[in-house]
This record gives sequence, C-alpha cells and structure tokens, in this order.
Amino acid sequence: MSAEAADPAAVPRRRSRPRIDLRRLGRVALLGPVSRDRLPDAIGHVADAHRAHHPDADLGILHRAYVLAESSHRGQMRKSGEPYITHPLAVTLILAELGAETTTLTASLLHDTVEDTEVTLDQVREQFGEEVCYLVDGVTKLEKVDYGAAAEPETFRKMLVATGNDVRVMSIKLADRLHNMRTLTVMRPEKQARIAKVTRDVLIPLAERLGVQALKTELEDLVFAILNPEGYEDTRALIAAVTGVSDPLAPIAGSVRATLRDAGINAEVLIRPRHFVSVHRVRRKRGELRPTDFGRLLVLVAEDADCYAVLGELHTCFTPVISEFKDFIAAPKFNLYQSLHTAVVGPEGAVAEVLIRTHRMHKVAEAGVVALGNPYAHDGPPAHDGTVQPAEPSDERADPTRPGWLSRLLDWQESATDPDTFWTTLRADLAQDREITVFRTDGRTLGLPAGASCVDAAYAQHGERAHACIGARVNGRLATLSTQLGDGDTVQLLLAQDTASGPSPQWLDHARTPAARIAITGWLSAHPDDDPGPEAPGSDGRTGPAGDGPPSTAPARTRSGGRAANVVVDGPHSPTRLAGCCTPVPPDEVIGFVVRGGAVTVHRQECSAVARMRETGRAPVAARWRDEDGWGDTAACRVTLVAESFGRPRLLADLTEAIATADAAIVSATVEPPSEQRVRHTYTLQLPDAAGLPALMRAMREVAGVYDVSRAQHPAATG
Repeated sequence: MSAEAADPAAVPRRRSRPRIDLRRLGRVALLGPVSRDRLPDAIGHVADAHRAHHPDADLGILHRAYVLAESSHRGQMRKSGEPYITHPLAVTLILAELGAETTTLTASLLHDTVEDTEVTLDQVREQFGEEVCYLVDGVTKLEKVDYGAAAEPETFRKMLVATGNDVRVMSIKLADRLHNMRTLTVMRPEKQARIAKVTRDVLIPLAERLGVQALKTELEDLVFAILNPEGYEDTRALIAAVTGVSDPLAPIAGSVRATLRDAGINAEVLIRPRHFVSVHRVRRKRGELRPTDFGRLLVLVAEDADCYAVLGELHTCFTPVISEFKDFIAAPKFNLYQSLHTAVVGPEGAVAEVLIRTHRMHKVAEAGVVALGNPYAHDGPPAHDGTVQPAEPSDERADPTRPGWLSRLLDWQESATDPDTFWTTLRADLAQDREITVFRTDGRTLGLPAGASCVDAAYAQHGERAHACIGARVNGRLATLSTQLGDGDTVQLLLAQDTASGPSPQWLDHARTPAARIAITGWLSAHPDDDPGPEAPGSDGRTGPAGDGPPSTAPARTRSGGRAANVVVDGPHSPTRLAGCCTPVPPDEVIGFVVRGGAVTVHRQECSAVARMRETGRAPVAARWRDEDGWGDTAACRVTLVAESFGRPRLLADLTEAIATADAAIVSATVEPPSEQRVRHTYTLQLPDAAGLPALMRAMREVAGVYDVSRAQHPAATG
C-alpha cells in the first residue's frame, strides 16, 4: 500500500510502525489465546492500526472474533506453509490500515470460517450479531465454485450481487485478493497468470471505482510483475538507479513549503513516490523519463478553501504548466476522488507535478468507500453483548455510499443470463473511466458513463418500456436518440403510444451501457423476423417515427398470408410490411422485396432502396394496393413528410396546427438547426385515412414561410 501521509491528527503515518512479519504472527497464533485481559500479539497489530483511525473503538469484539477464527482454523495450513490464520489476520490488517470500522474488521477475521471450517452462520449471528453475519455470508458467497469455463464470470456475478447490498463485502474481497496476490509465487506459473489476468480485468477496475487507491496500486504492481516480467524488471532497475541519490523533488518541495509558510497557509508538503506501474506508464507516454518523474508533490491542508489558496500561491510564485491543471474538487471523479492537480517549474527548471487536497480528501483517495465507515449505523442502543446491530435488517439495502455505476451493474447483471455475455459486458463497463450526471424533467438524476446517448438514458429511466422510445428533448430541444449526452444535460424521453414497435440494430451503435445493449439485443433476438428497415436523416436507427418506422399500419391490421394493411403481394404467404424509408400510401406505385426472416417489405417504386436492392441481386416481388381503384379501403396509415421553410417566429406552432386540423397525429418530429435562414422539419404522422394525405400536404404548404413539403426519401438498408 502507499506510504503517503494522512491526517496527522487522526492517522499516524504507517512508516512509524514496525514492519509486520506474518510468519511470526502465524507462530504466535499457534500458541492460542492468552489471558482475557489483553489481546494476543497476533491480533495486537490489527488493534494498533484500528485504534490509529478509531481511538474509541471497542476491541472486545475483535478479540472474540480472533479467538473463534484461530480455534476453527487451527491445524489448517496455507500452500505457502504458513498457518492458515495468517491469511484472515493479514486481510484484516490491510483493512485496518485503510481505516475500516470495527464491524468490517470483525467480519474480515471470520470471512473464511463458514466456508472452510465447521463454524455456521447461526453461530456467527449468535455471537457477533446480524450485521457481521450478513457480511460473512456475503463474502462466503464469493468463494470459488466449480463452474467449469464459467467459473470466474459466475464468481464475479456473485460478487456484484453481494456488493450491491453492502459495499463492505467488496472491501473484504479486495483485501483478500491482495493478500493472495502477495503470496501467489507458491502456485504454478500458469495459475499465477490466470489469477493475475482476472485481477487485472475485473478486480483492479473495481478497486478503482470504489476509490480504494491503496489496494489498486499494489494490485497493479503485483499483476505487472506476473504478466509483464521484462517490463517490471526494467522499471525496477530504473527505480533502483535513483534510489538513495539526491531526490530532484526535494529542493522544489522546500521552495513550496517556504512559499506557503510566507503566505500564512498551514500545509504539509510531502514527496509521493510513484509506484511501478505509474512509472511504466509515464515512461511509455514520454519516451524518456525526467528526473522528477519518479514522484509527485503532495500538499495536504485543512479546508477546501485552502486547496485553492495553495493553488493560487503556486501559480503566482512558480511558472505553472497550464495543460496539467485539473480540478477534481469542483468536479469529483465517479469514485469519490477529489484533488487539485497541477504542475509547476522549479528553481532549476525541473517540472514537478503537484497534488493538492485536504486530509479528508486524502483519506478518501487512499481508502475510498472503506474510509466512509458503516453506512448502516444507527443511533439506537447497542445490543446486550456490545455487538453492532442493523436498524432494519433487509435483503434490499439502500447504500448511500454506493456509486451510480455499481447500481447499473446490479441492474443489468440479472438480465445477462449467458456467462460469456456477462463477462464481456462487465469488462467493457469497467473500462469506462468517467461518469456523467443528467437530469430528468422531474428533477431526478440519472448516472451514466461518459459518452452515453439518449438510448442509454431511455433504458436507464424506463427499462424495457424504452423499446417504444421515438426521440428525446435535450435541454429543451428536440434531439435524436443517437445524441450524445453531456454532464448536466436535461433529457426528456418521448415514448410512442404504439408499444408494438421495437428497437433496430442501429441502436446498438449508440448504446454504451450494458443495460441498454442487453435489452436491445434481447428484443432483436425475440423478434428475428422483424425488419427494422432504413434510418431517417439525422435519426438514431429507431424502428419508429423519425427513423424507419414500424409497419405503416397499426399492429392489428398487420397480417400474414401476403397482406399488410391494404397491400397484396404475389408469392407464398409471408409477413408483409410497409417500408419506413419511403412510407408508401395509396395510390403510390409499390414493389416488394424479401428481407431476413422471409418477410416482404413494400417500397415506393421511386425509393432509392429499390435501386440498391436490384443492384445486389434481390428479386422484386409484385405488390399492389388491395382494391382496383388504387385506394383500397379507408385504412389508417403512417407517413413521413419533410417540410422545407424559411425560419420565422411561431413557424413550428403554425405547422403543428395545420397538421392537427387535418386530423393527423404527430408521432415524432425533428427540427434540424437552421442553415442560411432555412429550416428543415421532418414529421412522422399517423393519418386516419390515406386519402387525406394530398390535402394534408397542401395545408402544410400553405403555412407562411413553407416553400416545399415532400414525402421522405431516406437512405435505406438492404435488409
């Protein structure tokens, strides 16, 4: 773990404590518990670390947990030859160093007892209370189970489920993996590589997202040594070459201290060494390392305002490197991280990177959610045995420390029944390194990964109802579902009344969240015969208005046997639908083409898709309107119209009024940004009678400023 300083008033620096020999602790553990009036030496180190963060903590429960763990694991040995009790002790010590509260440490001591010994959950509950039992049970469920090739995906699916109910479960699991990685050399090389890859792909990103940088950085170095031994040795040699020589950051640190002291700012200035992977990344980025690249300056102050005061002094008294400035205090990272980042040029021309944060920010930066304590603590009286009891034990817990990304993972993991899909999607989601917050019209918020689109927002807000989404308003303006959202945007999702339509494959091009991708893929798999058709200009690939549209008739009128609405096609019986790219209505000349699933899509003869389908060798299918007079029965239809106009006030209101007067319903509308005072409107409309289309187009042309109204001709897919 990092040896950085924390709040000196609350957390003594770890370097002030002697190095702990876990093998010696194992020998002490074999001697069993000592007298009741003091803790055994083996647990004493944990107690010292715990009291450093929590001076008033009651260590009695830790003593009892250690006694139970030591007696139940007695006689068990690790593959390294150490007594097994050294493992839960080491895991608990890691968490104690991070500042975990007493309940977490108690569960950590007992985390393997139910899985590997005769101790039962009922015994844990009886002796230590419901909360400790809940955590031990959660960690037990994460233990390796034989799932064959799907072992790791299933294990980490369980991890997410357990973590979603209590983030402390994940904290214990991360510390457990860290100690196992520290002692991994006793295993075969191929097993070391497999465990290291899983740690790299899932556990390190999870540690990053939970903000536990102290665990994340050490895990990165351990994985680096196993998976890239040559790179690790090169980096180790570089660090060894500068170890013991004069640190080029020392004079800059002295200058910074003097500057802040003269300004009356009480601050602690430390040199923070980079860990192995960090040095390796800087070397790959810059090609050649500068002498100051092996560390950074860390400035710790008391209050948020002091951070900006320090920044002002540094940028006034030193030459700043503006491109290196980042403000993670005003805009914290998704994992609770807050700090100011900058770089300044020192007296000798050396560039030093500087981190500025409060002691509290530093504690959270190192320990993440572990530093936030017990989110379920209540003000009620303690139990008769002094154990911690939850206010209202429940399987569904609302964890105030749980970040939005974790809530999303929990939402979609239940839908990803296939282990490979789960694993792939999990890794892709963890690769996202930034989160945005968008606002709904009701004032509530949605947490989404950076780069998310309106498609993602639709599924985050409406779940499977988002299949019927036809568009959105972003910051009050109409927008397509492919529109990428920014931090702080306000989004209103528009849902069609016709819920029979669904998404098109193009939606997957714009979906960034697992929930959206899994829902879309599931719908497409369940409707293999549906042809989403082409995409409207500026649309998002939606099989609905402003896109290519579902069949142009209402679902009740869609039939098999070669008919769709009032269209008849030649050939064998098959599902038939009207193309959304050209939205044919009587008396248009029409022609059909067989698409995937055997369905027939009917286009207008002049549709650009027809020429492309002929070029690809698609055989046309004769199609005609049902009645010989060309108009057939007076059936409802859906049509897309494009209105070209000059920009003026109230134009949109006048156009929509003309449409409403013609008894047409607006299913979706898109207004493109003005270009040279000209505006293009695209409307998808539902008409009660196809015969009313010419009159509707005339009424729209008569609106002042409108110089043309035409049927849409969209680029079409060939099915």
